[in-house]
Amino acid sequence: MVQRLQYRRRLSYNTPSNQVKISKTPGGKLVYLYRKKQGAISKCGDCKVKLHGITPARPRELSRLSKRLKTVTRAYGGSRCHKCVRTRIVRAFLIEEQKIVVRVLKAQQASQKSK
Repeated sequence: MVQRLQYRRRLSYNTPSNQVKISKTPGGKLVYLYRKKQGAISKCGDCKVKLHGITPARPRELSRLSKRLKTVTRAYGGSRCHKCVRTRIVRAFLIEEQKIVVRVLKAQQASQKSK
C-alpha cells in the first residue's frame, strides 16, 4: 500500500507557492520537499524581448547576486536589448543632425536677408 503524505506547511491548496516533490528520507519515509519558484528572465523595457546574459532569479536572490550577473557592460545593459539601444543612439544622432541643419538654414536665410 502507498504511504500517504501531508503538507508540512499550513497552506493546503495547490498554488504556485505550494509546489512540492516527493523525496525519500534515509529512514525510508516519503516526505514532501517544497520547490522554489523559478526566477523570471528580465525583459527589454521597449520591445519586451528576453535579455541575454542576465541570470534569471527571484528578487531576493537577485539582491545577493554580484553586479556582473545582473547586467551587461553596455549602455542600458540589463534594461534594454542591443537593438533598442542601437535605435536610441541612431535616433539621438539624427535629431542632433536635424538641429544642425535647421541652424545652418537659418544662418543662410539671415545672410541672404542682410544682402
